[in-house]
Amino acid sequence: MLLSTKFIVVLNACHFQCLSLQFKKYNHKALENMYPQELTAPMEAQLVEAGFAALKSPEEVENTIKLAGTTLVVVNSVCGCAAGTARPGVIASLAGAAKPTNLATVFAGVDGAAVGKAREFMIPFPPSSPAVALFKDGNLVHMLERHHIEGRSAEMIADHLAEAYATYCK
Repeated sequence: MLLSTKFIVVLNACHFQCLSLQFKKYNHKALENMYPQELTAPMEAQLVEAGFAALKSPEEVENTIKLAGTTLVVVNSVCGCAAGTARPGVIASLAGAAKPTNLATVFAGVDGAAVGKAREFMIPFPPSSPAVALFKDGNLVHMLERHHIEGRSAEMIADHLAEAYATYCK
């Protein structure tokens, strides 16, 4: 009995290691294109049509965030709260007089390297999508995480962001 238990543990450890390696391979590929373009293109277009630049590489992210003035970066997502409140709320937030100088978006599950670079600039906040970050001269000054978006209306998100713009986008 003891011998078979050890054998099972060894097999389970080997199986776990194989699964871990397979997950890492799968996860690496998934970071770049987890969703079909037919699904995500209209979601990205919603922000692009509102004036956001769709950033596809880490270099584009770094160059955009480091621009002078204020930069709003939206980590876009396919989830329902992104469609129902985040994107409409962000777009509505731009109606006022105070607004960011630069507008950009990265798409979680689609543009993995760009999203990863954007999230480096969002530290100490944990990865979140959707998310909205406001930078001033390359420094993070305001963050809206998923838990600030879920359960809130687009109008509430727009009002929240408009307050941040009034403070930082002068």
